[in-house]
Amino acid sequence: VQLQASGGGLVQAGGSLRLSCTLSGRTFGTFGYYVMGWFRQAPGKEREFVAVISWSGSNTDYADSVKGRFAISRDNAKITVYLQMISLVPEDTAVYYCAAHRIFDARATMRSRTQFEYWGQGTLVTVSS
Repeated sequence: VQLQASGGGLVQAGGSLRLSCTLSGRTFGTFGYYVMGWFRQAPGKEREFVAVISWSGSNTDYADSVKGRFAISRDNAKITVYLQMISLVPEDTAVYYCAAHRIFDARATMRSRTQFEYWGQGTLVTVSS
């Protein structure tokens, strides 16, 4: 299983970006078996949870720091998960990673990075003040 993230870039504070992450490889029959999450890592800091979406797409969860500004969604037909980010602030500057966890509970979500076994290469988001 491989994850390919894209959509990062340089944006001014208050601006918006949409990140995408496409899953490929041995998907065990269907993309729908994977919980998908976004994490980020700022320079000198640990990787932190940002958002997650359940296999069914019915449940989502967000870090308090992005709640109300970021929205995670998925398109199982395209095997892609998205992170729409608005009202960006300089503190959002980081490398953003998408991650996947295989699961059989359609509505489950999780925040711990140790539960995600597949990771993308990361895409850099820089927010200027």
